[in-house]
Amino acid sequence: MVSRSFPVMTAIQTRWLPAVALSTMAVLPLAAQSADIRVMCYQDGQECEVTSAIAKRFEAANPGTKVLVDVVPYKTVVEQLPVQLAAGQGPDIARVTELGGLSKYYLDISPNLKDPKYFEANFGSTLPWLRPSAGDKGIYGFMSQLTMTGPFVNKTLFEQAKVALPGPKASWDEWVDAARKVAKATQTPYAMAWDRSGHRFAGPAISYGAKIFDSKGDLVIDEGYKTAIAKFVGWHKDGTMLKEVWGGSGGSTYADSIGEFKNGRVVMVLSGSWQINRLQKDIGTSFDWVAVPNPCGPAACTGIPGGAAWVALKTTKAPREVAMFMEFMAQEANYAEFISKTENIPAHAGLAKKGVPYPSASPAARAALGVFGSGVATLAPVSYQFQGYKYNRAMMLPTVSRVTQAIVGEISVDEAEAKLSADMADAVKQAQK
Repeated sequence: MVSRSFPVMTAIQTRWLPAVALSTMAVLPLAAQSADIRVMCYQDGQECEVTSAIAKRFEAANPGTKVLVDVVPYKTVVEQLPVQLAAGQGPDIARVTELGGLSKYYLDISPNLKDPKYFEANFGSTLPWLRPSAGDKGIYGFMSQLTMTGPFVNKTLFEQAKVALPGPKASWDEWVDAARKVAKATQTPYAMAWDRSGHRFAGPAISYGAKIFDSKGDLVIDEGYKTAIAKFVGWHKDGTMLKEVWGGSGGSTYADSIGEFKNGRVVMVLSGSWQINRLQKDIGTSFDWVAVPNPCGPAACTGIPGGAAWVALKTTKAPREVAMFMEFMAQEANYAEFISKTENIPAHAGLAKKGVPYPSASPAARAALGVFGSGVATLAPVSYQFQGYKYNRAMMLPTVSRVTQAIVGEISVDEAEAKLSADMADAVKQAQK
């Protein structure tokens, strides 16, 4: 994101800033007022535009404070913001997805909040994701929205096969059985596919009893995780799963299942809420699709949460105004406006319980957003812990590579589990150096 040391701009300025401009601006002399707030924002849709509209109302209520929303490509947030922060430069606020990795640069806004308890009550489950250490109680920002892993189903195929959709508490085994019947009746090549991702795999693993962490708080491949591996490999071996998604790539390379789903080659996929707009656009009227609740295992019926966060940064020279603006954006009415207009899932507990209208979404997208929004309440506590754990990639990446080896027959399931444990322990050690 951009440095605070920019020339004076208009009260609200939303624009795309090229990388060259960003690096040049960082060395210009300070000319902005001390109460100016610079916000680095990337958007998947219109998140920054909605933020700018909310900022105008904040300015009207707080004369003398200017909010400048700089819209940048996502790549800028990922690649340039960390470099700027490491150099002691950067904006006042940023919208980020690498939550824990940048936490040492976050500013605790709690001393300047009028009502810190409001944040604890409504964002309490995700506030730890932004804290630099486990014992920290500071408030460094809040999630602008949640994402959640979960399944999508080709409803048209279920109707053609005259097979009823399993209910909201149905197990993975029940869904697999139903999808197999549909695939057979409709001559669909495969019943199911999951994104090639350790992040997607983690939800079913936790549902099957994976505790993810041992008593010391370290990652562990336990019996629940092993059960999920065995189930998943078995479904590939018996033809339930489309093998090309996981077996078509090597190493830990990511591959999604949505392409196969929209082409009608699979009945059910495990992906996530961020795909809703893509499905709405790409499938159109080709067939009816629905999001369904995460299937259950013996321990839970959970996906994995994620999303983007608004964070305050230590580079600010206006900590009081930054806290004021963050608190304004987090107010229930303003947050609801942001979620509704951007068609996202609320991370705000109160709104998740009440539900959010999505007037601009198609009926299918609106229903899917409702399913994912309702699913927030069923997320297992360990799924939040796993998402916020700074070394979670040490489990996710080896899971993909070793489970794939078992799927294609290079190694056995037992060998995959043993190698995964060793890989994971080594990856954590390397990350801690």
